[in-house]
Amino acid sequence: MKLGCIGDDFTGSSDLANTLAKGGMKVVQYTGVPSGDAGVDVQAGVVALKSRSIDPAEAVRLSLEALDWLLSQGCEQIFFKYCSTFDSTAEGNIGPVADALADALNATMVIVCPAFPGTGRSVYQGHLFVKDTLLNESGMQNHPLTPMTDADLRRWLAPQTTGTVGHVAAQTVFQGHEAIAEALFAEDQKGHRLIVVDAIRDEDLLEIGKAAKGLPLITGGSGVALGLPANFGCTAGAAPWQGQAGRAVALSGSCSIATRAQVEKHKEHSPAREVLAADVLEGRVTASDLADWAEAQDGLPLIYSSADPETVKAVQAEYGRERASEALEGLFAEVARLCVARGFTRVITAGGETSGAIVEGLALDTLEIGPEIDPGVPALRAGENLVVALKSGNFGAEDFFAKADALLAGRS
Repeated sequence: MKLGCIGDDFTGSSDLANTLAKGGMKVVQYTGVPSGDAGVDVQAGVVALKSRSIDPAEAVRLSLEALDWLLSQGCEQIFFKYCSTFDSTAEGNIGPVADALADALNATMVIVCPAFPGTGRSVYQGHLFVKDTLLNESGMQNHPLTPMTDADLRRWLAPQTTGTVGHVAAQTVFQGHEAIAEALFAEDQKGHRLIVVDAIRDEDLLEIGKAAKGLPLITGGSGVALGLPANFGCTAGAAPWQGQAGRAVALSGSCSIATRAQVEKHKEHSPAREVLAADVLEGRVTASDLADWAEAQDGLPLIYSSADPETVKAVQAEYGRERASEALEGLFAEVARLCVARGFTRVITAGGETSGAIVEGLALDTLEIGPEIDPGVPALRAGENLVVALKSGNFGAEDFFAKADALLAGRS
C-alpha cells in the first residue's frame, strides 16, 4: 500500500476511492479500521470512519487508530478526507484531527483544500464557493449538524487548530506545481502548518497534487486527490464492473437542496414514501412497516426523510437534535438490513450520516470501487450479491436515483 486515506464519513470515503480508482490505483475502501492486513495488490487503502459529527476527542482517537494501521501497511503518504463543503463546527472536527495526524507524522506544509470543481466547489482567496455562491449562502448554513456560517476557510479553521492558518492564493496556483511548492515552504517559514490552497479548476488540483509529492500529510476533499495517483506511477483507467440483477431500494436521509430536488424528481415516475421524524420517535412507523411497503412496490421504491430546514429545526427543538438524528439513522439502517435479508440486491443511499448508518447496519467490511455514477459517487460492490451507492447529500444530478439503479444493475 502506497497511499493511506482516512475519511470522516462513508460517502466521502467512496468519493475519494472513486477519484483514486479513476487515476489508475487499485483501491479498497474499509469500514472502520481492519483487523487484518490489506491485500498485497492494494495500492490505496481508504479507511472510512463515521467521525464527522462526533465528539472531537473521539474523532481524533479513531483517526489515529486508522493512521497506525495504514502506516503498518507501508503507506508513504496519508490523506485526510473531509467533505467538499468543509462540514465542521468551531470545535472541529477537521482542525483537531488534522492537528493530531500532523503531530503523529511530524508533518509540516499540510495542504487544506476542499475544492472539487466537478461538483461546483471551488476555493478562491481562501473562501469556499458552491458554484457562484459563497458556502454560507448555499444552503449549508441550514445543515442540521454542521451549519456553515462563514465561507472564509482560514477564519473557520482558526478556532479549531492549535496553530495559525496559512494561504496559497490562486494567482500562485495558476503558475504551476513549482510555484505552489515554493509558496507552501514560504508559509511554513511564517509558522503556518495548515495551509489553505486555492483551486478553481481540475488543472489546479493536478498541479497541487504534483506539489504534494513527498509530503507526509495532505487534507482536503476528494478533488485534490486527482493529482496523487500519478505521483505513484499510476495512469488513468476505467474501473471494471459487473451489474447486479435483482431488486433495489433507495433510502434518503439528506436534507440538502440537491437531494430534495432528486427526491421530487424521483416521485414523478416511481413509488416514494416520506418518513416523518415525529412518527418514528412516537412509534407510529417502524422499519418493518417500511420494508413491507418497499417489497410491495414495483420499480425503484424510495423511502425518504429529506425535509426542508424549517421542519428539521422544529423536530430538533421538540425532540432534541441527537435523539432525532439517531432515530432516523437507526431506522434507515434497519430498513436496509430487512430489505437485504428479503433478497434486495441493490441499495442506494443519500446523505453522509444515513449512508454511514446503513453501512454499519449491513456490517459491510470492504467495498470494491466500480465506475462513477455522477461526479464523486461510484458504484460499489459490497458482496457477491450486493451492490450499493453511497451519495453525499449535495452530490448528483436530479435523476440520480434512477441513474444509480441503472448502473448498479448493469443497464447503462
